Amino acid sequence: MLNVHRLRILLELQHRGTLTGVAEALNYSPSAVSQHLAALSREVRAPLIEPIGRRVRLTAHAEILVAHAGRLLEQMEQAEAELAESLGGIRGTVRLAAFQTAFLGLVPRLLTSLSDHPHVQLNVVHVQPDSGFSALAVHECDLLIGEEYPGLPLARSADVDVLDLMTDPMRMLIPRNWAGHPWRSLESLRDAPWVMEPLGNAARTWMMSLCREAGFEPRVQFESPDLLVHLRLVETGHAVAVLPDLMWSTLSPPGVIERVPGRSSRRVFTAVRAGAAHHPLVGLVRMRLASLVADLPSVAQVL
Repeated sequence: MLNVHRLRILLELQHRGTLTGVAEALNYSPSAVSQHLAALSREVRAPLIEPIGRRVRLTAHAEILVAHAGRLLEQMEQAEAELAESLGGIRGTVRLAAFQTAFLGLVPRLLTSLSDHPHVQLNVVHVQPDSGFSALAVHECDLLIGEEYPGLPLARSADVDVLDLMTDPMRMLIPRNWAGHPWRSLESLRDAPWVMEPLGNAARTWMMSLCREAGFEPRVQFESPDLLVHLRLVETGHAVAVLPDLMWSTLSPPGVIERVPGRSSRRVFTAVRAGAAHHPLVGLVRMRLASLVADLPSVAQVL
């Protein structure tokens, strides 16, 4: 009989590509990971991995196992959800992954909202938006708050349950002391210094495309994945930034806010593995998040 835990290790390897990566994720030594995979290989009587440089590649036999492992783990989560519902009461731990502005604007409110459920614990980790679905796939989290930008949908597997949470407008944030840069249009900032997220980030790709459609290549003088750095650079008069309205549910804008032209709202959603979609804990957290979003202050209220 196949060992479920070893199948989980094989599933991790498919996503991470290296034995070291699997070992770090599961708090094993690389040799222990190798031993588990060797034991699984003996169980199925077929080779499961082959070296490719410093990485390893799954064999065709391993790919068959991975497909079944995913379905097996999903069925186990469904069983856990049904059992929790039958026991009555809501208790347990939800591992939540969230990007920075959701962490700042939603997570503290969520924790306060859940104070009426003393047996529910929320463990939260900050993830980059483009790695959220991977964290969900390898069971690093139970629930993901994710984001997508116009025209840049994230790749995800079919066994993920996604619910829209909110539409979050993106707006220009311009230093108050930039008398020499009056806002007329996006093109009027062609010579301004910009702060943006690093190359490859969806927010950066989206904003670069808007600038190019306006006929210029933005002068990106500063790069940082930390949006609080963006705020500070605007506040001190050194750069223009593009930031989501969700930021202003917690902080006061340190500059002049202007509308971004075109399709200028990101989609914020929650996602869970399909097997856990009906778990009472997951349902509670999703319900509270939806309620919190409905009560967030508008930009007009903040300014």
